[in-house]
Amino acid sequence: MKLLVKIGGTLLDAEATRERLARQIATTARVAEFVVVHGGGKQMTRYLDERGIESRFVNGLRVTTPAVLDAVIQVVAGSVNRQLVGALNRTGARAVGICGLDASLVEAEQMDPALGAVGRVTRVNPEVLRQLLAGGFLPVVACVAGDQEGRFYNVNADQMAAACAAAFGADQLIFLTDVEGVLGANGHRVAHLTLPSSEALIAAGIATGGMLAKLNAAHQALRLGVPQVRIAAGAAEDVLDRVLAGKEIGTCLTAAEAVAK
Repeated sequence: MKLLVKIGGTLLDAEATRERLARQIATTARVAEFVVVHGGGKQMTRYLDERGIESRFVNGLRVTTPAVLDAVIQVVAGSVNRQLVGALNRTGARAVGICGLDASLVEAEQMDPALGAVGRVTRVNPEVLRQLLAGGFLPVVACVAGDQEGRFYNVNADQMAAACAAAFGADQLIFLTDVEGVLGANGHRVAHLTLPSSEALIAAGIATGGMLAKLNAAHQALRLGVPQVRIAAGAAEDVLDRVLAGKEIGTCLTAAEAVAK
């Protein structure tokens, strides 16, 4: 089995949650090919606030000025990545912290000049992940990418995860976040969504902000051939075991034909 798990920055900000997830990941990585992609939005906002730099978002994406990009490299690809790698290695895992720049793992282009240095993934080199996994290592990927001209880009971690999951041939993409799943119009968690039904949530204005970005990334992964995407609360007890056992936790997304009657 091939798994890619994306962990939100809010979960990684708390040491207890970070350590608990590290133990779950290390256990699962012993029986599956496992790649981790992580964000660091909460840590980024705090870092910028401390320096008097405004955080602005458009459709869930952080507008990335040169100062913000420098912070992304220092915080997301730096301290957040190092803390997670350390937590994983304490469990006995052989975690290796990398970002999209390493060996041109992920290449990107500017998404929209109005967003600054926010990147859209254009290419993933899965051989980097395969080589690490073949050597018994656990890749831990921070969401910074680059292009052939040496420019750096801040890539939304959900989109980074979707692109890597598809290129890696993941059987499942799991988004671990700080909410219980996708919420419907009644404010309650939706257990199952197909591409059309999740697109309807977006069109109705029900899914917005960070969840909008997450659903767009999930749609990308499904269209690129990832069979299943799960969005679940990373702080839930034994969340990975429950997801992999097929328990009803969070929101499960599949392509429409996968659930057709």
